[in-house]
Amino acid sequence: MDQKKTGQFLKSLRNEKGLTQEQLAKQFNVSNRSVSRWETGTNLPDISLLVEIADFYDVDVREIIDGERKSKMMDKETKEVAEKMAVYAGNEKGRLLRGVQIAGIAGVCVTLIALVLQIIAYDINNPDLKRSSAILMTFLAFVAMSIITLYVTGILKRISKHRKLVIAIRVTIIVLLSVVTHYIVVGFLLLGMFAAMFYSAKIKTTNDISDYNTYIHDGKPNSEYTMGKQPIFDIFPETIDVPADDFQITYYNPWDPQYLVYMTLDYGDAYDEEMARLEAIGIEEYEGIYTVTGEPEGYDIVAMDSDEYNGFVYAMIPENKDGNTKITYCAIVFCNYFLDLDVHEYMKEEYLLPGFDATDDNPYRKEMMGT
Repeated sequence: MDQKKTGQFLKSLRNEKGLTQEQLAKQFNVSNRSVSRWETGTNLPDISLLVEIADFYDVDVREIIDGERKSKMMDKETKEVAEKMAVYAGNEKGRLLRGVQIAGIAGVCVTLIALVLQIIAYDINNPDLKRSSAILMTFLAFVAMSIITLYVTGILKRISKHRKLVIAIRVTIIVLLSVVTHYIVVGFLLLGMFAAMFYSAKIKTTNDISDYNTYIHDGKPNSEYTMGKQPIFDIFPETIDVPADDFQITYYNPWDPQYLVYMTLDYGDAYDEEMARLEAIGIEEYEGIYTVTGEPEGYDIVAMDSDEYNGFVYAMIPENKDGNTKITYCAIVFCNYFLDLDVHEYMKEEYLLPGFDATDDNPYRKEMMGT
């Protein structure tokens, strides 16, 4: 079979009809490129189209295959065989197309449900770059699946003929895109704000006792920050009017306040009064929280405010020391189940609760967050 000869024959038949390639393409519902490939011999029409083309040009199928006119037409039986072959090929393509259509509709439904669930579950107050990207990717997949499904079902071709319907679909897509974009833009803006706050925040450390109220009771950083139901520094004295032997406050606020504080005050004659105040506050259960195993070695805790989310504020005295008038106050305060600061860098080891671990991947955080 000479494909180029067949192509030249098809071209001559089209010219005899006075048709352009575009007009012929519309006649058989194919692309202009398909017609061009037929006529150059690069490709030949599907067998399902062969009988239709022969009837259109009023020629024999064998003439198209041979690329020249014959003196005698194909007999009726041969033509019927060709027609049956075309019908068979059409049925095979139809079954395959129906499978593609069903898969496309299922894909649209699944991606739409996934998109809706992701938007509902998205916490705009706690943006996440991965979740924002997932919403965008799911939306793009939904649009792509919708277009493919509309095309293979033939709906897209019918829709394109109705201008109002096309406009309505475009508006719907724009609205959906706006909703998705809103979440993504807000998420990126909030992430940008958090990043700016994080990188602009500075760790502030002071050993000046005059800065006590700036960061503890009267200062703005503390505000109404609470641990459980109590003010977070309720254990700490409201004012310091006794000598301080040891004092350091480290404050860091990338987006939530974090404190690492230790100080030892010598109360002298006022020791019993302060001890009574602390003992009235009491000791909350703290062992096991952030893997803490007990009291610092050589100390007795006399007051403890512990919290599974925020950490610890506690007061302690030297163990079995007669005539003691000194009380040590400590605070390790943070949130979100982890501490950005290195506790060993800013707290004295002797004041730390043994076993304490509030690093980013600490086991207590994993347990509480179920990860």
